[in-house]
Amino acid sequence: MTGYGRAVQTLRGREITVELRSVNNRFLDCNIKMPRSFGYAEEPVKQLIKEQVSRGKVDVFIGIHSTEEEEVRIALNRPVLEGYLKALHTMTEEYGIREDITTSAVSRLPDIFMVEKPEEDESQNIADILAVAQQALEAYNTMRLTEGEAMARDLRSRAASILSYVEQVERRSPVTLREYRARLEGKIREILENTSFDENRMLQEIAYYADKIAVDEETVRLRSHISQLLDLLEQKEAVGRKLDFLLQEMNRETNTIGSKGNDLEQARTVVEIKAELEKIREQIQNIE
Repeated sequence: MTGYGRAVQTLRGREITVELRSVNNRFLDCNIKMPRSFGYAEEPVKQLIKEQVSRGKVDVFIGIHSTEEEEVRIALNRPVLEGYLKALHTMTEEYGIREDITTSAVSRLPDIFMVEKPEEDESQNIADILAVAQQALEAYNTMRLTEGEAMARDLRSRAASILSYVEQVERRSPVTLREYRARLEGKIREILENTSFDENRMLQEIAYYADKIAVDEETVRLRSHISQLLDLLEQKEAVGRKLDFLLQEMNRETNTIGSKGNDLEQARTVVEIKAELEKIREQIQNIE
């Protein structure tokens, strides 16, 4: 979701500059800064960005500067002037104040003059601003695509590492089960050494508790999640939220494996898986 793009064009006597910068954010937060006189173009620009960006805090800076002399006409604000003159004459007639009205003095009164500019074609101005914004978005998306490809390579590498750790868990699991069953059976026999008991029932209970520490289901689901992650990395649309959810599921399965196992080697492998998942989590924050 981090990115940068900039574009500059001169259109119809104006230099238009559009600059986009974004940082990570769970949702799209678009802020636009532009000259107040062109504020009517803010919503169309925001809509253009929403069509191409779905997550991130995006700041858009738009600068518009005239490259040609603008046609400007200074006109008298006649109603205001006449109001001032009437008031001044009233002061002279009713209060006996000497009349010394001068052009210089009157010109300094507020709102005496009006600055008139040619009527703006707002629809054309919006079209021009959007054209430059689109160029900036293309540069922005090109940068994000390059970074995205690098992140995808990193995530595939980490997914492969997790898969190798899952294989270690699967290889170790039968050994762990055998060792667990042997320890449990030995302890029960020791406790019941001088007591008569149903050996078949004891073996059934041992098998039941041994099955409770089996991690076959968890490793199968982890493999499935890894496969889904790799599939998502091949897709062209925004997959950040899907990857977020998938990572939560992978963490859940890994935690279950860790809680079931009472084996030092398996515990170490689980720690390695969780370390890789944390690195993936950090990377996913940058993915739209």
